[in-house]
Amino acid sequence: MNAFTTLGRAFAIAALLLVGVANRSQAAEPPNVLFIAVDDLASTLGCYGDPFAKTPNIDRLAASGVCFLNAYNQLPLCNPTRASIMTGRRPDEIGVYDLDRHFRDQLPDVVTLPQAFQKRNYLAARVGKIYHYNVPASIGTDGFDDPPSWNLTVNPKGRDKTDEALIINAEPHRKISAALSWLAADGRDEEQTDGMIASEAIRLMEANRDKPFFLGVGFFRPHTPYVAPKKYFDMYPLDTVSLPYAPPGDRDDIPTAAFAHNCPIPNYNLDPLTLRKATQAYYACVSFVDAQVGRLLDAVERLGLAENTIVVFWSDHGYHLGEHDGIWQKRTLFEQSARSPLIIRVPGAAGNGQPCRRIIEFVDIYPTVVSAAGIEAPPKLAGRDLATLLDDPLATWNGQAITQVLRPADDRLATQVMGCSIRTSRYRYTEWAEGAAGVELYDHRADPLEFENLAIEPDARHRAVIERLRAELRMKASGKIPSVPVNPTRL
Repeated sequence: MNAFTTLGRAFAIAALLLVGVANRSQAAEPPNVLFIAVDDLASTLGCYGDPFAKTPNIDRLAASGVCFLNAYNQLPLCNPTRASIMTGRRPDEIGVYDLDRHFRDQLPDVVTLPQAFQKRNYLAARVGKIYHYNVPASIGTDGFDDPPSWNLTVNPKGRDKTDEALIINAEPHRKISAALSWLAADGRDEEQTDGMIASEAIRLMEANRDKPFFLGVGFFRPHTPYVAPKKYFDMYPLDTVSLPYAPPGDRDDIPTAAFAHNCPIPNYNLDPLTLRKATQAYYACVSFVDAQVGRLLDAVERLGLAENTIVVFWSDHGYHLGEHDGIWQKRTLFEQSARSPLIIRVPGAAGNGQPCRRIIEFVDIYPTVVSAAGIEAPPKLAGRDLATLLDDPLATWNGQAITQVLRPADDRLATQVMGCSIRTSRYRYTEWAEGAAGVELYDHRADPLEFENLAIEPDARHRAVIERLRAELRMKASGKIPSVPVNPTRL
């Protein structure tokens, strides 16, 4: 080896060392986290393949981050799923199955996701709904929040509350928060609660741009009532709105417990025109929220924060718009309710701009976010760090997702029934009351809309699949009625 070769190698090593120092220096600067939650958002987004949805801003976030096309929540009801996400624990561990119980009743000392950032001297702030709001009228208050999670909370209250008397309620016997109800509102985006939430979140980013922050921004729509400015309704002319297809007899092979107690009658017995109006209103709210997300993303760019801000976009669960011959809203273990939007953008991640089709769970969010920020995760988190998939969305993963829901006793079910479901890359297997109240098996390779329940008359191959998935399901969800207090009117 001559002197010039030796000298060249020395310069190369020195250059690599300098690059390493620079990278560590950049990595040492704490990244911000913009944690965006949307209430009751189905996969009704362009980036999830919905050709009807007009969601350019969420789509551009997906195009700059990793869009997880098969992400599943742990329990499709607001309070349990949000508590699970924020603690990184499954419902059976935190003991939350209804809208009334707080996770600290079971785990008083659990470290929540924003608390983990507080411990690293971050500002942890919330605007809008991150944890569950206990009653609909509590928009503008802390609701069913977790005070230790935040240094600062902001609770905007817009004209969607003051204009509630104008809302059309297709089911007057129900509260507007639980019924198919809507309003094409007058006024500007910024007058609505969600518009105010975006404005307040932008103000906080402006005020804290020079210090690390974890900012939770929680939008209320498209949760009922479906309220959005009129211009968003105009984006979806009623004559273009259709209802989902279901084959004849679709419900014949579905167990009774699989249908939510708040929607036991197909389509609430409403006429097709009313259902189409509700669908139009839902999509209008999706586009309204999309516009508010766009305002947040624009602010991140304008403030020069994009290269040092982790953006996480999620919905608390999926949502039904009439599938299976008339299921609406949430609380089921079908794909439309268990599957939820999740987009994560970590600056510099090699997988940014690519979709990921691997099966992941919402308990994976907590370990992923702290890992991406260089923060040590607390012990006993239930999920997995998604860093591998953020770098390579096609990486081998072998993921499974567990979703469950508790049914109250009613005129259909003699006792409470726990439903538990496991989703793999090919199958969904579901048990009700450990199988005593029904079993379901769907092959997503041949039947992605879950029309044919293969557990009714399984052949030898499907019996083997059922036995295997039952054992794997029981490892993470017992299927038993919980011993903790449960309010049957709030399930």
